Amino acid sequence: MSKANNPLSDPKNLSADTQLVHGGGKRTPFNETSEALFLNSGYSYPSSEHAELLFQGKVPGGHNYSRFANPNYDMFQDRMALLEGAEAARAFATGMAAVTNAIMSQVRAGDHIVAAQALFGGCRYVVEDYAPRFGVASTLVDGRDPANFAAAMQPNTKVVFIETPTNPTLELVDIKAVADIAHAHGAKLIVDNVFSTALYQKPLELGADLVTYSATKHIDGQGRVMGGIVLGSKALIEGDVHTFLRHTGATLSPFNAWVLTKGLETYALRVRQMTDSAEKIANALASHPKIERVIYPHHPSHPQYELAKRQMLRGSTLLALDVKGGQKGAFALSDALAVILISNNLGDAKSLITHPRTTTHQRLTEEVRLETGVTPGLLRLSVGLEDADDLIADLMYGLDQV
Repeated sequence: MSKANNPLSDPKNLSADTQLVHGGGKRTPFNETSEALFLNSGYSYPSSEHAELLFQGKVPGGHNYSRFANPNYDMFQDRMALLEGAEAARAFATGMAAVTNAIMSQVRAGDHIVAAQALFGGCRYVVEDYAPRFGVASTLVDGRDPANFAAAMQPNTKVVFIETPTNPTLELVDIKAVADIAHAHGAKLIVDNVFSTALYQKPLELGADLVTYSATKHIDGQGRVMGGIVLGSKALIEGDVHTFLRHTGATLSPFNAWVLTKGLETYALRVRQMTDSAEKIANALASHPKIERVIYPHHPSHPQYELAKRQMLRGSTLLALDVKGGQKGAFALSDALAVILISNNLGDAKSLITHPRTTTHQRLTEEVRLETGVTPGLLRLSVGLEDADDLIADLMYGLDQV
């Protein structure tokens, strides 16, 4: 029996852990075990006829310019598509480039976007400030109740955009319910799935049309490179998403694509340990007298705990702490930490803490910040790979200074 007849020759038959090591791999004639790096901008063609067919899209898997086609992109995109259960994917220079493409590639002047109001500041800017410059109106709603999306839909609504859990307050949006509402009105649902990760939440299975990630976060997860990715059906990805990428050029570098592909080999191991530690920290701090509330999706105190259990396999790697004493208390805690670093990044091997009111969400008005739960005492904690007991001890010491 030949290897070709082995069912495991089809990467779709492999578990996620194995897909993250072997999925999407391409070997040169040198048969290297580590994926090769293709640091080239262009390609030569065996004949003029081949070039003509390639530019017509009639050469499967062909490459003609690294602004939008490169073997390193292929490997990263194909590996991520396997994990996500998507038909296709396109990589981008950053997570915000991916979000901007996913939204703007699906709308035209005169269209309308509905989005949850609890969004990362950059994402909210795209919906609320950037899209209207091109004649695309937007409506933001409280995403915790699907009925708010239904009430906001208009005849010209073409996109519904959500992130769940939200940044930084870890609110949840019911993906399936909102997908049903969007589709009933002829709109597409786009989900930013960064906080949950592809391991713990599958938006496409719940009805989403496109899923976005900042690959800078858990996918690299080691503070090295920027990147983003959009995943979905072949029709959407190879249609509007690819066309928008090709002509606007928010291109991931081949080197960064290679780093991200290598990062996927340890992705599951890293995210699981980080999640284990996040659970322990949430439990340890939940009843601390100097904390108003701990927000963690899979902690029973979360107001949407039942939805979290239904929609997310686990609670993932981030939690929020609302510290008593407002901004002064939050700063006192953060400034006393010795292991946890103050940084606005997340999904990193190193634990990172940030004060959203003065960093990621500082451009919003105080009214909007409070409306979306970004209180003066709120801290967002991204749990890394350090020993959980060390992290808890660090936080306990910081709380003693509040």
